[in-house]
This record gives sequence, structure tokens and C-alpha cells, in this order.
Amino acid sequence: MSLILFNKPFQVLCQFSAQDGRATLADFVKIPNVYPAGRLDADSEGLLLLTDDGKLQHDIAHPDHKQPKTYLVQVEGLPDAASLARLRAPLNLGDFTTKPCKAVQIAEPDWLWPRNPPIRSRAEAPTSWLAITLQEGKNRQVRRMTAAVGLPTLRLVRSAIGALSLASHPLMPGEWQRVEPSELGNGLGK
Repeated sequence: MSLILFNKPFQVLCQFSAQDGRATLADFVKIPNVYPAGRLDADSEGLLLLTDDGKLQHDIAHPDHKQPKTYLVQVEGLPDAASLARLRAPLNLGDFTTKPCKAVQIAEPDWLWPRNPPIRSRAEAPTSWLAITLQEGKNRQVRRMTAAVGLPTLRLVRSAIGALSLASHPLMPGEWQRVEPSELGNGLGK
């Protein structure tokens, strides 16, 4: 059984099949028969797990197994206590209501790589960083959550899945490494 940590670069599609000349996982990971356990949008970066084990793939991605996923989010604006409380509580996004989560304001992590291309900066619009940890992961959920509380997402980096993180396994965008499935924690990968 293989488990691969991959730092997905910005604008890379979370698939191996070619599509309209856009970069895909196949441009970076040359291991046969591994597939992503979950997804990241093309405009999101960071930790993606790949495996050749279908059960492990399902267990990592499925919300019933409660693998927390942490996202570092650069937002436009400065969060206040009320906006952070709204992010933490169940938040009605129209088509679904989020589960409670962890959301805190943080300093920009010193290990974080610069994005290419860089985030546009506007002198009149301050930015800040949040760490949001979810037990679920609906399509574009974090972006929709921050927008709902008036803090549009500028940059989104998944930094951890379960016990595996880019802070403890430093990889630059496009790099990958094999890890033991038991490192996921929560009884997975055994």
C-alpha cells in the first residue's frame, strides 16, 4: 500500500488525465495506479494525499471518518470576534449548513512558500490569515464560508489532513514523498 503526500501547486488540476493543455497530477507524480484521496480546486494549493489502496482512499476522503482538514486562508479584510464566531458556528450557505469548525486568526506561516503568480495586493485593502479546520469538505466550502462573513478568500492552502501536515513534512509546490499510512492517525491506514 502506498500513501503519497503531494504539495499541489496553484492551477494544477486534481486528476491524472490530460485536459486542454492544463497541468495535472501526471505532470508531477510518475507513480502508476495512485489516485487522489479527495480533491483541491485548481485555484487552491497544498496538501493532497494519493494512494493505490481504494479502501484507504475512501476512508481519507469520507467525512464519516472525521479526518480533520486544516486550511490556511489569506482573506481580504480584518476578522473581528463576530466574524470568527460565525465561521466556527454552523453557517447557512444556502444549499447546505456547515458543521461547526475551528477558525482562528494567525500570522502568515513562516514556512509558507510564495505563490506563483503572486496574490494581487491593494494598499487600501488589508489582508489577514486564518486557519480553518473542517471535519467536512464540500465544494468550495472554505471560500464560500469566508465570503459569507465578509472576508473574501485571496489564497487557500490546505496544510493538513489528519495528523499529516506540510509543516512537519516540508514540501515545495510540485514535490511529493511517500509516508506510512499509519501516520494519518485516527486508526486509518492499518
